[in-house]
Amino acid sequence: MESRLLSRATTIAGLPQIRLKLSRDYLNVSFASAKPIGAVGDGGNVMWRRQLRPSLLLLESLPIIKREILKPVLAYVSPAADGGSDSAGDAEIAPAGFFQKYPSLVTGFFFFMWYFLNVIFNILNKKIYNYFPYPYFVSVIHLFVGVVYCLISWAVGLPKRAPIDSNLLKLLIPVAVCHALGHVTSNVSFAAVAVSFTHTIKALEPFFNAAASQFILGQSIPLTLWLSLAPVIIGVSMASLTELSFNWTGFISAMISNISFTYRSLYSKKAMTDMDSTNVYAYISIIALFVCIPPAIIFEGPQLIKHGFSDAIAKVGMTKFISDLFWVGMFYHLYNQLATNTLERVAPLTHAVGNVLKRVFVIGFSILAFGNKISTQTGIGTAIAIAGVAMYSFIKARMEEKKRQMKAA
Repeated sequence: MESRLLSRATTIAGLPQIRLKLSRDYLNVSFASAKPIGAVGDGGNVMWRRQLRPSLLLLESLPIIKREILKPVLAYVSPAADGGSDSAGDAEIAPAGFFQKYPSLVTGFFFFMWYFLNVIFNILNKKIYNYFPYPYFVSVIHLFVGVVYCLISWAVGLPKRAPIDSNLLKLLIPVAVCHALGHVTSNVSFAAVAVSFTHTIKALEPFFNAAASQFILGQSIPLTLWLSLAPVIIGVSMASLTELSFNWTGFISAMISNISFTYRSLYSKKAMTDMDSTNVYAYISIIALFVCIPPAIIFEGPQLIKHGFSDAIAKVGMTKFISDLFWVGMFYHLYNQLATNTLERVAPLTHAVGNVLKRVFVIGFSILAFGNKISTQTGIGTAIAIAGVAMYSFIKARMEEKKRQMKAA
């Protein structure tokens, strides 16, 4: 014990000699001329009339040693891992996780969930209309469940809510109004005719987009793009003439939905913002909910109070009725959110092809789920319309890609 104490005392006693030797023999630095560092610099190198320890001041007087000690260490990230960026700020110290290691699998999962949720939504939505034919109220439920989901997500910070100001709100209101109108009229059509027929009519949406771009925005649409829309018009016309579930309410509502979503696209271009898509869609859903509530009360309120709710509960029971409304709202919000997230992960051409295939899946599964009988002409017309949409989407995406490449060059 005594030897240990003596050895420690010798070591401690030798420390000032080491410091003095370094300062005298190697650096020849005067403590009086040394500059304070860090937070010490704000208060000088003398605090409460006591000079700072020489060890602190010695760091400032050793420029070479200081750089070696204080320089941050960054992990090396290959250009392939960070998208080709050479910036040190883009380097990541943590190892790549599963999402970075297998991006194609993640993108495939996004597509699968997008299709799956969309098909389930359309089937469950139509089943609800078979015993509860009130599309205005159901449209409100779709948005209401989505808004509650967004509010809970914001509350837990997944994602963090982005602030919104009056200027951005003015830009998003027209988008939300068109979104609400298109959503309600789509549901009116779903309630009136077969799901497959509504989606066949909604295949005309690219035609309305092209017409709006040409005649409202003044953009020149190439002849090849117009020609690619001819099969869409012919196919929808063929399907409509022999559709067994055809009625004018369903047809006109689907056409109004096409026009509404076209104007939504136009206003969305004016409302471009740096806010992430999840927050933008959340704000649009909140505004659209308030837009949809008054028509639901006016057109369906008295009927719902009189016999709408009671008839539905008598047919399927209170538990199933409430659970159906909840899940259809969840599926609606999640498939729309996944569609937006998928678009952010892939090129426009890939997303366009995926959107066409999604419509094929919805039409096919709805026919299988409800056993809808379709004529041969309706089937051929639907196939022609889908092929036309695929051709249009392909040409449109290639044009957008060329524009981006020209801007980048």
